[in-house]
Amino acid sequence: MRHLFWTGKSEVAIMPGNDEQSKYWNGPGGRTWRDMQAVVDQMLKPLTDLLVETASTPAVSRVLDVGCGPGGTTLALARRLRAKGSVTGIDISEPLITMALERARTEDAPATFVRADAQTHQFEPATYDAVISRFGVMFFDDPVRAFANLRRAARAGAELRFIAWRSPAENPFMTEAERAAAPLLLNIPPREPGAPGPFALQDRQRISSILEQAGWTDIDIRPLDVSCTFPEEELARYFTRLGPVGRIFPELDEKSRTQLIATLRPAFEPYVHGTEVRFTASCWNASASAGARAG
Repeated sequence: MRHLFWTGKSEVAIMPGNDEQSKYWNGPGGRTWRDMQAVVDQMLKPLTDLLVETASTPAVSRVLDVGCGPGGTTLALARRLRAKGSVTGIDISEPLITMALERARTEDAPATFVRADAQTHQFEPATYDAVISRFGVMFFDDPVRAFANLRRAARAGAELRFIAWRSPAENPFMTEAERAAAPLLLNIPPREPGAPGPFALQDRQRISSILEQAGWTDIDIRPLDVSCTFPEEELARYFTRLGPVGRIFPELDEKSRTQLIATLRPAFEPYVHGTEVRFTASCWNASASAGARAG
Protein backbone atom coordinates (compact mmCIF):
# COMPACT_ATOMS: atom_id res chain seq x y z
CA MET A 1 0.00 0.00 0.00
CA ARG A 2 1.25 3.50 -0.84
CA HIS A 3 0.21 6.51 1.23
CA LEU A 4 0.91 9.99 -0.14
CA PHE A 5 1.15 13.10 1.95
CA TRP A 6 1.47 16.42 0.17
CA THR A 7 3.22 19.46 1.60
CA GLY A 8 3.38 22.31 -0.88
CA LYS A 9 5.52 21.01 -3.73
CA SER A 10 6.81 18.07 -1.74
CA GLU A 11 5.53 14.53 -1.54
CA VAL A 12 6.40 11.60 0.68
CA ALA A 13 5.57 8.04 -0.20
CA ILE A 14 5.65 5.73 2.80
CA MET A 15 6.71 2.23 1.83
CA PRO A 16 7.17 -0.71 4.20
CA GLY A 17 10.69 -2.03 4.81
CA ASN A 18 11.92 -4.69 7.21
CA ASP A 19 15.62 -5.15 6.56
CA GLU A 20 18.44 -4.25 8.93
CA GLN A 21 19.09 -0.88 7.30
CA SER A 22 15.43 0.05 7.53
CA LYS A 23 15.34 -0.73 11.24
CA TYR A 24 18.44 1.33 11.94
CA TRP A 25 17.58 4.36 9.80
CA ASN A 26 13.99 4.45 11.02
CA GLY A 27 15.21 4.13 14.61
CA PRO A 28 18.27 5.53 16.38
CA GLY A 29 20.28 6.15 13.21
CA GLY A 30 17.63 8.33 11.63
CA ARG A 31 17.06 10.30 14.81
CA THR A 32 20.78 10.87 15.31
CA TRP A 33 21.41 12.09 11.77
CA ARG A 34 18.32 14.30 12.00
CA ASP A 35 19.72 15.91 15.16
CA MET A 36 23.16 16.32 13.53
CA GLN A 37 21.79 17.70 10.26
CA ALA A 38 23.22 21.22 10.58
CA VAL A 39 26.70 19.98 11.50
CA VAL A 40 26.78 17.36 8.75
CA ASP A 41 25.50 19.80 6.11
CA GLN A 42 28.24 22.27 7.04
CA MET A 43 30.89 19.54 7.16
CA LEU A 44 30.02 18.12 3.76
CA LYS A 45 29.17 21.38 1.98
CA PRO A 46 32.18 21.21 -0.41
CA LEU A 47 30.97 17.81 -1.62
CA THR A 48 27.38 19.02 -1.92
CA ASP A 49 28.57 21.98 -3.98
CA LEU A 50 30.48 19.65 -6.28
CA LEU A 51 27.46 17.44 -6.97
CA VAL A 52 25.19 20.42 -7.49
CA GLU A 53 27.63 21.95 -9.95
CA THR A 54 27.97 18.77 -12.01
CA ALA A 55 24.19 18.19 -12.08
CA SER A 56 23.30 21.77 -13.02
CA THR A 57 23.65 21.48 -16.79
CA PRO A 58 21.18 22.63 -19.45
CA ALA A 59 20.40 18.99 -20.29
CA VAL A 60 19.25 18.22 -16.76
CA SER A 61 15.66 18.88 -15.72
CA ARG A 62 14.68 15.92 -13.52
CA VAL A 63 17.15 14.64 -10.91
CA LEU A 64 16.99 11.76 -8.45
CA ASP A 65 18.99 12.14 -5.22
CA VAL A 66 19.59 8.69 -3.68
CA GLY A 67 19.93 8.35 0.09
CA CYS A 68 19.01 12.01 0.43
CA GLY A 69 18.77 11.97 4.24
CA PRO A 70 17.34 15.24 5.56
CA GLY A 71 17.52 16.76 2.09
CA GLY A 72 20.66 18.91 2.11
CA THR A 73 21.86 17.97 -1.37
CA THR A 74 18.33 17.69 -2.78
CA LEU A 75 17.39 21.18 -1.68
CA ALA A 76 20.71 22.71 -2.74
CA LEU A 77 20.14 21.40 -6.26
CA ALA A 78 16.46 22.42 -6.21
CA ARG A 79 17.53 25.97 -5.33
CA ARG A 80 19.89 25.95 -8.30
CA LEU A 81 17.38 24.52 -10.79
CA ARG A 82 14.27 26.36 -9.58
CA ALA A 83 11.81 26.66 -12.49
CA LYS A 84 14.22 24.90 -14.87
CA GLY A 85 13.74 21.51 -13.26
CA SER A 86 12.87 19.43 -10.23
CA VAL A 87 14.64 17.11 -7.82
CA THR A 88 13.35 13.99 -6.08
CA GLY A 89 15.06 12.78 -2.93
CA ILE A 90 14.61 9.17 -1.83
CA ASP A 91 15.58 7.74 1.54
CA ILE A 92 14.53 4.80 3.69
CA SER A 93 14.38 6.85 6.90
CA GLU A 94 11.08 8.35 8.08
CA PRO A 95 12.74 10.81 10.54
CA LEU A 96 15.04 12.12 7.81
CA ILE A 97 12.37 12.35 5.11
CA THR A 98 10.06 14.14 7.56
CA MET A 99 12.80 16.68 8.22
CA ALA A 100 13.48 17.06 4.49
CA LEU A 101 9.79 17.81 3.91
CA GLU A 102 9.81 20.46 6.62
CA ARG A 103 12.86 22.11 5.10
CA ALA A 104 11.33 22.01 1.60
CA ARG A 105 8.11 23.57 2.86
CA THR A 106 10.05 26.37 4.56
CA GLU A 107 12.02 27.10 1.39
CA ASP A 108 9.10 26.49 -1.01
CA ALA A 109 11.60 24.47 -3.05
CA PRO A 110 10.69 22.38 -6.15
CA ALA A 111 11.63 19.15 -4.38
CA THR A 112 9.81 15.86 -4.02
CA PHE A 113 10.67 13.36 -1.27
CA VAL A 114 9.95 9.65 -1.26
CA ARG A 115 10.37 7.44 1.76
CA ALA A 116 11.33 4.09 0.24
CA ASP A 117 14.21 1.71 -0.36
CA ALA A 118 15.88 2.78 -3.61
CA GLN A 119 17.01 -0.82 -4.05
CA THR A 120 13.43 -2.07 -4.56
CA HIS A 121 11.24 1.00 -5.09
CA GLN A 122 9.14 0.84 -8.26
CA PHE A 123 10.23 4.03 -9.99
CA GLU A 124 8.46 5.12 -13.12
CA PRO A 125 10.79 3.87 -15.89
CA ALA A 126 13.01 6.30 -17.81
CA THR A 127 12.07 9.28 -15.65
CA TYR A 128 15.30 10.99 -14.56
CA ASP A 129 18.04 12.53 -16.67
CA ALA A 130 20.49 12.56 -13.75
CA VAL A 131 20.94 10.37 -10.67
CA ILE A 132 23.16 11.69 -7.87
CA SER A 133 24.14 10.71 -4.35
CA ARG A 134 26.30 12.15 -1.61
CA PHE A 135 27.27 9.16 0.55
CA GLY A 136 23.87 7.54 0.07
CA VAL A 137 24.64 4.45 -2.02
CA MET A 138 26.90 2.49 0.38
CA PHE A 139 24.06 0.94 2.40
CA PHE A 140 22.50 -1.49 -0.09
CA ASP A 141 22.59 -5.17 0.86
CA ASP A 142 22.32 -6.01 -2.87
CA PRO A 143 24.13 -3.17 -4.66
CA VAL A 144 23.89 -4.71 -8.13
CA ARG A 145 20.11 -4.95 -7.80
CA ALA A 146 20.00 -1.39 -6.44
CA PHE A 147 22.03 0.18 -9.24
CA ALA A 148 20.08 -1.80 -11.84
CA ASN A 149 16.88 -0.40 -10.35
CA LEU A 150 18.30 3.12 -10.54
CA ARG A 151 19.27 2.56 -14.17
CA ARG A 152 15.70 1.58 -15.02
CA ALA A 153 14.59 4.87 -13.49
CA ALA A 154 17.04 6.81 -15.69
CA ARG A 155 16.38 8.09 -19.18
CA ALA A 156 18.54 7.05 -22.11
CA GLY A 157 21.91 8.74 -21.78
CA ALA A 158 21.29 9.90 -18.22
CA GLU A 159 24.32 10.34 -16.01
CA LEU A 160 24.86 8.69 -12.65
CA ARG A 161 27.22 10.56 -10.34
CA PHE A 162 27.93 9.72 -6.73
CA ILE A 163 30.48 10.30 -4.01
CA ALA A 164 31.47 7.44 -1.71
CA TRP A 165 34.13 7.06 0.95
CA ARG A 166 37.43 5.41 0.16
CA SER A 167 39.06 3.16 2.77
CA PRO A 168 39.14 3.65 6.56
CA ALA A 169 42.95 3.91 6.35
CA GLU A 170 42.56 6.91 4.05
CA ASN A 171 39.98 8.50 6.34
CA PRO A 172 41.54 8.42 9.82
CA PHE A 173 39.30 11.20 11.10
CA MET A 174 36.24 9.01 10.59
CA THR A 175 37.69 6.09 12.55
CA GLU A 176 39.62 8.02 15.22
CA ALA A 177 36.87 7.65 17.82
CA GLU A 178 36.70 3.86 17.63
CA ARG A 179 40.49 3.54 17.73
CA ALA A 180 40.81 5.78 20.76
CA ALA A 181 37.83 4.15 22.50
CA ALA A 182 38.97 0.56 21.93
CA PRO A 183 40.69 0.20 25.36
CA LEU A 184 37.50 1.34 27.10
CA LEU A 185 34.78 -0.19 24.92
CA LEU A 186 35.31 -3.86 24.23
CA ASN A 187 32.03 -4.25 22.33
CA ILE A 188 32.66 -1.87 19.41
CA PRO A 189 31.32 -3.77 16.38
CA PRO A 190 34.06 -4.52 13.84
CA ARG A 191 33.78 -3.11 10.34
CA GLU A 192 33.15 -5.91 7.85
CA PRO A 193 34.66 -5.30 4.40
CA GLY A 194 31.95 -4.98 1.78
CA ALA A 195 29.10 -4.96 4.30
CA PRO A 196 26.52 -2.15 4.04
CA GLY A 197 28.00 0.92 5.71
CA PRO A 198 30.17 3.97 5.06
CA PHE A 199 33.08 2.00 3.57
CA ALA A 200 31.12 -0.57 1.56
CA LEU A 201 32.35 0.94 -1.73
CA GLN A 202 35.95 1.63 -0.70
CA ASP A 203 37.31 -0.60 -3.50
CA ARG A 204 37.40 0.98 -6.95
CA GLN A 205 37.24 -2.38 -8.75
CA ARG A 206 34.19 -3.41 -6.75
CA ILE A 207 32.39 -0.21 -7.72
CA SER A 208 33.23 -0.76 -11.38
CA SER A 209 32.07 -4.39 -11.26
CA ILE A 210 28.79 -3.47 -9.55
CA LEU A 211 27.99 -0.75 -12.08
CA GLU A 212 28.89 -2.97 -15.05
CA GLN A 213 26.68 -5.78 -13.77
CA ALA A 214 23.87 -3.28 -13.22
CA GLY A 215 24.01 -2.15 -16.85
CA TRP A 216 25.76 1.22 -16.55
CA THR A 217 28.37 2.20 -19.14
CA ASP A 218 31.18 4.77 -19.53
CA ILE A 219 32.17 4.17 -15.93
CA ASP A 220 34.69 6.63 -14.49
CA ILE A 221 35.91 6.43 -10.88
CA ARG A 222 38.44 8.96 -9.65
CA PRO A 223 39.90 9.76 -6.24
CA LEU A 224 38.62 12.94 -4.67
CA ASP A 225 40.19 14.57 -1.62
CA VAL A 226 38.32 17.51 -0.12
CA SER A 227 39.00 19.61 2.96
CA CYS A 228 36.00 19.70 5.31
CA THR A 229 35.38 21.81 8.41
CA PHE A 230 32.92 22.23 11.24
CA PRO A 231 32.91 24.16 14.55
CA GLU A 232 35.16 22.83 17.32
CA GLU A 233 32.30 23.27 19.78
CA GLU A 234 30.48 20.46 17.94
CA LEU A 235 33.37 17.99 18.15
CA ALA A 236 32.23 16.11 21.27
CA ARG A 237 28.75 15.76 19.82
CA TYR A 238 30.27 14.44 16.61
CA PHE A 239 32.25 11.61 18.20
CA THR A 240 29.59 10.67 20.77
CA ARG A 241 26.66 10.63 18.31
CA LEU A 242 28.00 9.25 15.03
CA GLY A 243 29.77 6.04 14.03
CA PRO A 244 30.23 2.84 16.05
CA VAL A 245 31.03 4.76 19.25
CA GLY A 246 27.88 6.82 18.78
CA ARG A 247 25.80 3.64 18.80
CA ILE A 248 27.22 2.54 22.14
CA PHE A 249 27.47 5.91 23.91
CA PRO A 250 23.74 6.23 24.82
CA GLU A 251 23.91 2.90 26.67
CA LEU A 252 26.74 4.01 28.99
CA ASP A 253 26.27 5.37 32.50
CA GLU A 254 27.24 8.96 33.26
CA LYS A 255 30.64 8.08 34.71
CA SER A 256 31.58 6.00 31.67
CA ARG A 257 30.42 8.75 29.32
CA THR A 258 32.57 11.33 31.08
CA GLN A 259 35.58 9.02 31.00
CA LEU A 260 35.07 8.27 27.33
CA ILE A 261 34.84 11.94 26.33
CA ALA A 262 38.00 12.69 28.35
CA THR A 263 39.77 9.92 26.42
CA LEU A 264 38.49 10.77 22.95
CA ARG A 265 38.85 14.55 22.92
CA PRO A 266 42.71 14.56 23.00
CA ALA A 267 42.79 12.01 20.17
CA PHE A 268 41.18 14.60 17.88
CA GLU A 269 43.59 17.38 18.80
CA PRO A 270 45.55 17.12 15.51
CA TYR A 271 42.35 18.08 13.68
CA VAL A 272 41.55 21.11 15.81
CA HIS A 273 42.62 24.51 14.48
CA GLY A 274 41.39 27.26 16.74
CA THR A 275 37.59 27.29 16.58
CA GLU A 276 37.46 24.84 13.67
CA VAL A 277 37.85 21.12 13.15
CA ARG A 278 39.48 20.34 9.80
CA PHE A 279 39.94 17.01 8.08
CA THR A 280 40.33 15.58 4.60
CA ALA A 281 37.47 13.57 3.14
CA SER A 282 39.08 10.93 0.92
CA CYS A 283 36.40 9.76 -1.49
CA TRP A 284 35.63 8.28 -4.87
CA ASN A 285 33.97 10.54 -7.41
CA ALA A 286 32.14 8.02 -9.57
CA SER A 287 30.17 8.60 -12.76
CA ALA A 288 28.50 6.41 -15.37
CA SER A 289 25.98 6.59 -18.17
CA ALA A 290 22.64 4.86 -18.57
CA GLY A 291 23.62 4.23 -22.19
CA ALA A 292 21.35 4.11 -25.19
CA ARG A 293 18.49 2.39 -23.37
CA ALA A 294 17.25 3.12 -19.83
CA GLY A 295 15.66 -0.21 -19.12
